[in-house]
Amino acid sequence: MKSLFVSGYKNFELGIFKRDAPEAGFIKEAIKRRLVGLMDDGLEWVIISGQMGVELWAGEVVMDLKKEDYALKLAVLTPFLNQESNWNEGNQLWYNEIVGAADYVAAVTKREYENPRQFQLKDQFVMDHTDGALLVYDTEREGAPKFFYEKAKHYAENGDYPIFLVDFYELQEVVDSLHADF
Repeated sequence: MKSLFVSGYKNFELGIFKRDAPEAGFIKEAIKRRLVGLMDDGLEWVIISGQMGVELWAGEVVMDLKKEDYALKLAVLTPFLNQESNWNEGNQLWYNEIVGAADYVAAVTKREYENPRQFQLKDQFVMDHTDGALLVYDTEREGAPKFFYEKAKHYAENGDYPIFLVDFYELQEVVDSLHADF
């Protein structure tokens, strides 16, 4: 596996409203643990679409891993141009920080938002151009990741496309293990 799409809940779906909230740290640690394990098996690229929440936290994780001299690259493949244009200033700064540190940035549809179909096109493009997906998503608690998860499950039926889930049980394990260290 050389390339992995990382996605999951938007921060507000989890009741997290600050990018550096303690809960975000646990999510980032769970993502980091999964990425490090996959790098041992050849992972080279992490792809996100730049959505707030798990995707931007995953971007931060890749930035941190690069600082630790891991040879991991980040691609941001947005569904359309200027997706952050209606976000508040703080979220735009967060987004621009991640995009500025990315090794590759492009919009799947080379135009600004027109309709929801652009999200579907992005999902299909990502599945066609990555080797698997890592989702911070619990099937017992629906949210925005459900749409990609359902498409990816169907896509995986027709080929080799592993889907790794970080559910709430795994997040609790991360919390417990970090608290055990103190």
